[in-house]
Amino acid sequence: MSLNKSELASAIAAKADLTKSDAEAALNALQEVLIESLGQGEAVKLTGLLSVERVERAARTGRNPRTGEEIQIPAGYGVKISAGSLLKKAVAK
Repeated sequence: MSLNKSELASAIAAKADLTKSDAEAALNALQEVLIESLGQGEAVKLTGLLSVERVERAARTGRNPRTGEEIQIPAGYGVKISAGSLLKKAVAK
């Protein structure tokens, strides 16, 4: 089972005694901050919960699965998400 964005906003609203629209606004703001920060190469760390950072991917050679032909994959960026201690403990239970 998983929570979608609307269900997460409802759960946050209930826990924090906020309206659902306020919780949705906070989630949208978090999303924007993550996108802007990672786009500028800055890591975002929520102590105990998680950290998110942009990582470089080197250029590499891949294969077209249909033809088996080698292709060059250019260098680029990816996102690395690491679980914090509180999250790790919650999952381990």
